[in-house]
Amino acid sequence: MVKVGDKIKIIRMDGEPDYSGKVGIVEHIDGIGQIHGNWGGCALIPGVDLFETVEE
Repeated sequence: MVKVGDKIKIIRMDGEPDYSGKVGIVEHIDGIGQIHGNWGGCALIPGVDLFETVEE
């Protein structure tokens, strides 16, 4: 389960090919479960977009 403060790497974001490979920190998870972070303006949608937690 992803939580605020986790570092993640985007593998594939549906409809947003420019986000592939971006790494960022989770800043907020909204009421419908979309994951927002400092990788740009788009939120990740669990079950639709592919991403992984990066261990430090």
